[in-house]
Amino acid sequence: MRRILLLGTAMAMMAGDAIAQTAPVAGEEIVVTARRQRETLQDIPASLTVFTADTLANAGVINTADFVALTPGVTIVTGTAEVGDTQINIRGLNGARDAEPSVALVVDGIVKTNTAALNQDQGDVNQVEILKGPQGALYGRNAAAGAVVISTRKPGDHLEGRLKASYAEDNTVNAFASLSGPLTDRIGLLVAGDYRRTDGQYQIVNNQSDNGQYVDRYDSFNINGRLIANLTDRLNIDAKGRYGEVKAGAIVFNAVFALPAFAQFLNNPDFNQDVNAHRFVFQPNVAPRNTQSTIEGSLKGDYQLGGGATLTAWTAYSRINQDFSADGTSGAFGFFNQDAPCRSSIAALSAAGFKLPSPLFIGGTPEGSLIGAYSPSQCDGTQYQLRNQEDISGEVRLAGNPKGRVRWQIGAYGLGLNREVGVNLGIDRGFGVIRQLYTNDPKNPTEQLVSDRFRTRVLAVFGSLDADLTRTITLSAAARYDNEERKVYNRVPPDARTQYIVFNGGAFTGGAPLNPGLLSGPILPKQRTFDQVEPKVSIAWKPTPHFTAFADYGRGFKSGGFNNQGAQATIDLNFNQKIGTNLNISDEFKKETSDAFEGGFKINTAGGRLTFEGAGYYTQVENLQFFEFFVGTFGLLRVVSNIDRVDIWGGELSVNFRPLKGWNLFASGNVLGSEILKNSARPNTVGNKSPYTSDYTFNAGTQIEEPLNDRLNFLFRVDARITGPTWFSTVQGQTNPTSFGVPGDYSKTRRNLYTTLNLRAGLESHGIALSLFATNLLDERYLEEVIPAPEFGGSFISPGTKRRLGVEASYRF
Repeated sequence: MRRILLLGTAMAMMAGDAIAQTAPVAGEEIVVTARRQRETLQDIPASLTVFTADTLANAGVINTADFVALTPGVTIVTGTAEVGDTQINIRGLNGARDAEPSVALVVDGIVKTNTAALNQDQGDVNQVEILKGPQGALYGRNAAAGAVVISTRKPGDHLEGRLKASYAEDNTVNAFASLSGPLTDRIGLLVAGDYRRTDGQYQIVNNQSDNGQYVDRYDSFNINGRLIANLTDRLNIDAKGRYGEVKAGAIVFNAVFALPAFAQFLNNPDFNQDVNAHRFVFQPNVAPRNTQSTIEGSLKGDYQLGGGATLTAWTAYSRINQDFSADGTSGAFGFFNQDAPCRSSIAALSAAGFKLPSPLFIGGTPEGSLIGAYSPSQCDGTQYQLRNQEDISGEVRLAGNPKGRVRWQIGAYGLGLNREVGVNLGIDRGFGVIRQLYTNDPKNPTEQLVSDRFRTRVLAVFGSLDADLTRTITLSAAARYDNEERKVYNRVPPDARTQYIVFNGGAFTGGAPLNPGLLSGPILPKQRTFDQVEPKVSIAWKPTPHFTAFADYGRGFKSGGFNNQGAQATIDLNFNQKIGTNLNISDEFKKETSDAFEGGFKINTAGGRLTFEGAGYYTQVENLQFFEFFVGTFGLLRVVSNIDRVDIWGGELSVNFRPLKGWNLFASGNVLGSEILKNSARPNTVGNKSPYTSDYTFNAGTQIEEPLNDRLNFLFRVDARITGPTWFSTVQGQTNPTSFGVPGDYSKTRRNLYTTLNLRAGLESHGIALSLFATNLLDERYLEEVIPAPEFGGSFISPGTKRRLGVEASYRF
């Protein structure tokens, strides 16, 4: 079946990426706001995917991951470590954990600043636009790879309501409700709420009291409100508010070894396992627990000036607090072996005959066991991670007449941001996790800690100009200047000491600072300023209303910043000096810049029944920010490094055809190549591919909407997605020194190609609809993410979502 789908998609796929999974009916034009002004899709000189409200409903889209899966050249990793952990990759540019995202999220004209918002429900969504390529000149910070522009529904001039609920396997529930209408002849209000839950698909299996829980369980709700006030004929006010909570599992990972020497010496191939062949077993003795709370509010005003000009100003506040607690990763290194609860837990597991998946095993003592990470014993410790962010931002924009031959915009933007980030490795005494970054409570004392407070101040000015040079040629130019001041303050108690971990070799006798950066004295505050000019130029040729050719150039920018302080000292002591690695990791990472070139075309013919789109692109990236994960005798560490130079190139094609009224066929694809030209952080990775980047993505499907009689309509839709092979690290096939004293081999850490197939079928009559649906109908087993930890001697891998069958009902009035 997979080969049939792959062949059929490859044969059908013909052009670009703009209209994607929907096509307008004859004479209808899709209106977008991709360039901060209302334009038809055909007129936009750039690659752009649009999902209308009907398409979102018909495809069963609930969150960002759903519409990303419908878009060629775009992939996402989300929810593997925690619910707020989301990275979107567009054309080879990927967001790095613990840095700023590479994709801007813009909701109703307001830029959201927290990565955690990328996969949150955004209310009563009316349209989604995905822009590819640098968009910083138009949308500012964190738009180096592109932007996701979401429009939510506005209250109308009469009472309207929508209800939708679904139930699927794994006790999975999704519910949504909205009610809107006029309060007065000038004021309208919309209120919406959503609820999502699932038991999960990956159960914890051990002999502890938490048996029966699932590592991927999820429970959330959001309440949104939007008030539109037309105070005068010239002044409009748009006020929004949102509150949400999430309670979920976390750390949906297994550890897989990549140690061929162990495999050969011990005659056990599981010491050198292909990540794609792994069978997942989750056995932590500490049930993972993840919480997130969100408060957001914004106020936006539009004032119509004379001559068609518009003055727009907005301000927004956001506070997203998230943390999780889980089992630890350090059991394989043995530094808790002398702790009494560790020894007694191993003895109890051994007496019960408890089995671990090969190559792990439990003997009578910790020294006679190999337990790995996230084990049912108390020997691997606990972890608690916290990532809180509070920010306030604002923008003022003045735009000229959008209907003139010359259209312009100028403006300024400001942001103030406070962020708290920390990772606490604790000793597991059998009382669970104390959910705070530092504690000397003997029930769960802190053994290793990185903890910092970050402050960011951003100021920017921008402007754009679009000119119709002739009746068929339009030139567009935009530029933005960003200035970001960043500060970091270390919060690790300088006098606190470890009980077991040491940073200078020898026995695990303790007595070291909780952070190795404190070995040479206090960690002082740091401050840096990063700035960049981001130009964007495009030209479009439209000789007929149905054909557009375009070319553009843009520069992307992501500010540099700070890792948790003490990261460099940890790496130097435990890896560079101890096992002879050549890692160049710093407490500070550099700004990332990219220069992207693109050329493409759009064809709309046969009265809108047939559309073709195509584009080719080339991007040079300097100091690509990349997430690295380190595990060793010190515990665990998350850092951002820089890949000095990466080149990326590729092409996209798509076709959308409506052979008959109510019947659509669509196919699209992206093929991408990349090469690391220089990487000071890991010099032996030069020549490898850009990490987290699939070699290709293909989408294909069909939708049928057919009236059965004058009261009843039938809907049938199929969406197939093929995601090509993907490396998740810069280490791709190389060997690397490890803490076990033998080289690790990373040739088996690439995720294989996989195919998912979604199906929906239903009936609708007078606003009432009932549908059956299946996600991942063929129950394809694939990996969501692979995080190699080269100095650990293996990878941490997370499984994708298995098949779910369900039913959905909705009502509109």
